[in-house]
Amino acid sequence: MKYYKGFLLLIIGLQLLASHGHGQSTGYPFYKYYSSQDYQGGIQNWKITQSQAGLLYVANNFGLLEFDGTNWNKYSLESGTKCRDVYVDSNGKIYIAAQGDFGYYIPDQKGKLTFVSLADSIPDENRNFDEAWRVFKKNDQILFCTFDDIFIYNLSGRLVNIVKPETDPDNFFLVNNKLFLNQAGKGLSVMEDELVRPTSYGDYFSKMTISGIIELDNDQLLISTLKNGVYLKTGGHIDVWNKLSQATFKNSNINKMKRLRSGNIAIGTQNDGLYVLNVKGEIQLHLNKGKGIENRTVLSLHEDIQGNLWLGHNNGISSVALNSPFEHVNEQTGLPGTGYDALLINDTLFLGTNNGLYYKNINHKNHLFEEVKNTIGQVYTVQNINNEVILGHHAGTFRIRNGTAQIISEIPGTWTFLDLRKYPNYVIQGNYKGLSLFKKTDKGIELLHELKGFEESSRVMEEDENGNIWMTHGYKGVYKIKLADDLESVSAEYYGIEEGLPSKVLINVWRLNNTVIFSTEDGLYEYDQMKDRFVKSSFLSDHFPAETQFVSFAEDALGNIYFVSMKETGVLEKSTNGKYRKHTSVFNQLKNALNDDLHKIITLDANKVLFAAKEGFVQFDNTIQKLQDINFDVIFTKVGISNSKDSIITYGRQMKGDAVSFKQLNQEIEIPYKENSIRLEYSAPYMNGQFQNEYQYWLKNNETGFSDWSVRTAKEYTNLKEGNYIFQVRARNVYGQLSNVATFEFTILPPWFRTTWAYSLYVITGLVSSILIFLFIELRYKKKTEIITEEKEKEITRIDSELKTSEEQLEHLKNEKLKSEIKLKNKELATSTMHLINKNSFINSIKSNLNTISKRSKNQEVKHEISRVVHNIDKNISADDDWEHFSIHFDQVHGDFIKRWKNDYPNLSPQEIKLSAYLRMNLSTKEIAHLLNISVRGVEIARYRLRKKLELERADNLQEFILKY
Repeated sequence: MKYYKGFLLLIIGLQLLASHGHGQSTGYPFYKYYSSQDYQGGIQNWKITQSQAGLLYVANNFGLLEFDGTNWNKYSLESGTKCRDVYVDSNGKIYIAAQGDFGYYIPDQKGKLTFVSLADSIPDENRNFDEAWRVFKKNDQILFCTFDDIFIYNLSGRLVNIVKPETDPDNFFLVNNKLFLNQAGKGLSVMEDELVRPTSYGDYFSKMTISGIIELDNDQLLISTLKNGVYLKTGGHIDVWNKLSQATFKNSNINKMKRLRSGNIAIGTQNDGLYVLNVKGEIQLHLNKGKGIENRTVLSLHEDIQGNLWLGHNNGISSVALNSPFEHVNEQTGLPGTGYDALLINDTLFLGTNNGLYYKNINHKNHLFEEVKNTIGQVYTVQNINNEVILGHHAGTFRIRNGTAQIISEIPGTWTFLDLRKYPNYVIQGNYKGLSLFKKTDKGIELLHELKGFEESSRVMEEDENGNIWMTHGYKGVYKIKLADDLESVSAEYYGIEEGLPSKVLINVWRLNNTVIFSTEDGLYEYDQMKDRFVKSSFLSDHFPAETQFVSFAEDALGNIYFVSMKETGVLEKSTNGKYRKHTSVFNQLKNALNDDLHKIITLDANKVLFAAKEGFVQFDNTIQKLQDINFDVIFTKVGISNSKDSIITYGRQMKGDAVSFKQLNQEIEIPYKENSIRLEYSAPYMNGQFQNEYQYWLKNNETGFSDWSVRTAKEYTNLKEGNYIFQVRARNVYGQLSNVATFEFTILPPWFRTTWAYSLYVITGLVSSILIFLFIELRYKKKTEIITEEKEKEITRIDSELKTSEEQLEHLKNEKLKSEIKLKNKELATSTMHLINKNSFINSIKSNLNTISKRSKNQEVKHEISRVVHNIDKNISADDDWEHFSIHFDQVHGDFIKRWKNDYPNLSPQEIKLSAYLRMNLSTKEIAHLLNISVRGVEIARYRLRKKLELERADNLQEFILKY
């Protein structure tokens, strides 16, 4: 019974300690900052809201911003004016108030947001307003509030009333379906029954600028002012809300105030960042420039579906994870460098980094960490030994007193300290070169000496129940060390692969559940003393595969085990029955954030630990709700044809009646075959770790199943075959939760030559072609038969013709032979005639000589004889007859040359005809002169005269002309 009471008191005490620790913040929530370059808009962001689909909308200087969880889209007004307020109703219609305009955005036929102005519907005398500052939905009415009038529209977009306040209001607030107005010189008023009336307490604020009104319990209103602090209205009474914080509120200039789902109140200021307060006005969190956020001015506040608080700055937008169990302790809290070890002792938190040791009192929330003097450099361990803070440093061992480090040992590279159970007044130190022994004294620990017998670097050590000290080396294996009785030396026994370990590298030793456990490359091992070897451990086997490689463990006072493995980080919560419940999903946020040099988890309180990180530390509070089971969707943001200029098919949203739908309503999306390349873009508007969302996709009729997980938010398909396709995509958030599956259906039309009518044409063409082919074959057969018959007849005719031709050829040959013989005889005759002519010519010459002799002779008798001889010569010579005979035979030889020559040239003399004939026979000039009985000169003269009559050119050759004639 006493044991039970003691145990109960211990649990209560631990719970109180955990509760106390939970209220003490050492770091800042995780946050994400978006600059104006990120969202490509103006610097000022006046309002942030969220649609039921999860998309964020921001009223920005350059228009309306939309964030789908992946990309920012900007929708500018045609006038280019600033957007001052935005409201998204449950149907997805986006109402905005802007400079000189107001209206709403709805998707066009392709799903792109288009602006519809309602300001054009108001009377001309009311149209010239400067600012539409706020827009609200009140019951079934939409209120557009300007600094002159309040325009009331029904949900169909028709103007139903115009309310004109007595004096110009400078702000508007819709609280519990009542519209409050802050009127200059009159204070706070309320619009009821479309009339503006002053409130009973409104004149209290007549000289103040009200910046926010929220409703608390019991008919209480919390009213913030720009420069006069925050007030609590109870009934008709006004009080200052938390007098201790009033000066802070007055100096910070409050711009916005919002009630969070946790019950806390968020206040955005002009020059002092963000405050989060409880209902009593006590500050729970303060974020400012360089201290958790990037900008000190907060113009707007919005808490999203996942509980993140969005801040619209004077320059940029921030998302702060207020509901996260993690806080970042980094340089913004005054802690530079990479985290290595930490220690919480007496409300003072010491943090060791590669830059030194830092500390702060955790009860002083807004204080920064201070540097412990003389600790610049690499810190390895910070431990409470003998109620004193002992620092293990690259430069040696130090004790920490009054914010200063005092050297204890100059042995370099102090890895760790181990309290000895067998020798409770002694402490073993592991360093670069081996082991050293320290003693606890009233003045603190003191170095006795270095221990002989072991010189390996000793970073990780644990002592078992038998007093054996187990030291694991990063790449050599395991050593079992025993301290000598004289405490001067140690003996070491080595354990490696032969002793049951899977390898000798990456082995660490831990004390978990009061048992010494060894982590290896192949899971957890324990030492079997009976076998003197290592065996697989069954510890935690219900929660991890046997081969899991762990890199860090820590166990808090409640028995919860925090772990980091090569694949996951998480906590095993220990229940009252001793079993563990595993949580890992929420720790996915730490991916790529932890120190990968020397992993370390440090327990601070029950349910609170620190993870050594690349930048400082990450604090985890196990009492905060780890995960919200939120249903979320994937939406299509753009679907288009890849190879077309006008490629957009849809921007993902359509009007379904009066509501905006992100589901595909038109299922008949048909894409021509020549444009059979499609690009689909999508996003999951889940705002926790939104850039760690992963996606799987599956194009049915093209792929066999879902793809591997990827952070890509677009998928492109090229050269798709004709057919019906269904594209499915789903998301997995940072916690491993799956979204609903989004689908997009489309059809790739076949090419014209594979359409139904084309196939019908092919059938008809095939039938016609078959008939034509049959007819063609039949016709060809007939034609072939006719050809064969005709060829036979031709062959017969040919044979007959050849016989006739042969007879004709024989006859022709006979005739040719006769002609040849005749021609030869004619030629011989012509030749003999020529001889005869030559003979006559010779005789004439003799006759001439005889006549000459007769004339010269004086002898009459001789003359008489010569005369008688001449007379005989004349009787036997008939020259003309000889030429006639010659011409006949000459024409026979030369193709009637003389006849043709006389016909063509009738003006030629007989002498010239003879000359032509002799030239045709190719006789020389001398021969011609002899035949013509003239001199050579006479022949040349005759040739000249013949050329003139033939009208030959100077360059023409007379003889060639006659030969070719």
